[in-house]
Amino acid sequence: MDAVCVMGLGYIGLPTAALFASHGLRVYGVDVEEGVVETLRAGKPYIHEPDLSDVVKKVIADGSLSVDTTPHAADAFVLAVPTPIMEDNKADLRHVCSATEMIIPYLAEGNLVVLESTSPPRTTTDVVKPILEQSGLKVGRDLLLAYAPERVLPGRILTEMVNNARVVGGVDEASALAGKEFYRSFVKGEIVTTDATCAEMVKLMENTYRDVNIAIANEFSRLAQQFGVNVWEAIEVANLHPRVQILRPGPGVGGHCISVDPWFLVEAAPETARLIRQAREVNDSQPGFVVELLERQLGDLEGKTITCLGMTYKANVDDIREAPSLEVVSELQARGAIVRAYDPYVSADRLPVALDDSLDAALDSADAVVLLVPHDEFVAAQPGPIRSGTLLLDTCHVLDVALWEASGYKVLLLGDGKGRIS
Repeated sequence: MDAVCVMGLGYIGLPTAALFASHGLRVYGVDVEEGVVETLRAGKPYIHEPDLSDVVKKVIADGSLSVDTTPHAADAFVLAVPTPIMEDNKADLRHVCSATEMIIPYLAEGNLVVLESTSPPRTTTDVVKPILEQSGLKVGRDLLLAYAPERVLPGRILTEMVNNARVVGGVDEASALAGKEFYRSFVKGEIVTTDATCAEMVKLMENTYRDVNIAIANEFSRLAQQFGVNVWEAIEVANLHPRVQILRPGPGVGGHCISVDPWFLVEAAPETARLIRQAREVNDSQPGFVVELLERQLGDLEGKTITCLGMTYKANVDDIREAPSLEVVSELQARGAIVRAYDPYVSADRLPVALDDSLDAALDSADAVVLLVPHDEFVAAQPGPIRSGTLLLDTCHVLDVALWEASGYKVLLLGDGKGRIS
């Protein structure tokens, strides 16, 4: 295959397009957002990701990657569009359907179409395949169709796209093998072939496994608070058992994968996926638990100034999708609190809250400070100006408690039922 058209130039589509382009393929990148296209044409990647900017600038400059709002004829088409969750916790497949419909006029016999977007089981066969066949070409005879989900961690996307193992599920064996050969152009890790629905299930299982394990850690944090136990101490001791590895609790679960994918299984089999649903409900309610901890210490939050440190869904990235911190902000505002925030990775125009321009400014004149994301800057920070006795709630257990207490802060850890303060 010589040419590929990548539909969607977001957190996965853009790195994918850049890697194909930097490994000898002619790539046509497509995004319906004109602002994204204009920014990329100017050689300015809008996603903060190590090494991505350099790769994108190079392939744009040498012409191996061009970007537009409309598709282009190619040998392969990659659908890497968003699959957000709707208010009823069901998958919104409108972007997948739209992207598939957009490529119909450009399809030719022998083309490979790959869905990368995380989707409920049977999306490839029951949703994408019928749309493609509106072209008059038959999948399995004229077209190859596969599902190949990404398995990467923000902050390491390029490295993991190249080196991680990858699963490619075809609607038939020929499609799976064609997909394997296609990704071998840049993937150094093992590429496993299977059927499309199994590959969809694999992706959802991976993230659901993480979600369920985080949920038990978060529930342990609530139980520890109730029983007068420091959950961090208890986890450390429990993990000495050779077959136990409890994860770390926190303010919730965010990102477009772990906080979303389990709902696709619940949607597909609501009577069967009962544990999965319960884990989602625990993690979705964890931001509310954080706000309740603040209320226990501060009383009525009306008029209280509360500073939130960290707005992204994980440390040292700019991704705010499904971030628990946004739920914390929303719940604080609903209770009448004056909420401020500081995050070195996020611009003010992306947030529903006043954003300070420095950590010192964020710490100044707050009734309480809540650490929600363990950015390196926060972990290494020295105590700044405070009001006497300012409450500091560390939901990640990353701060030097003795240092901050020595500076006059009243420090509370999420899940510390022993309670340094009452």
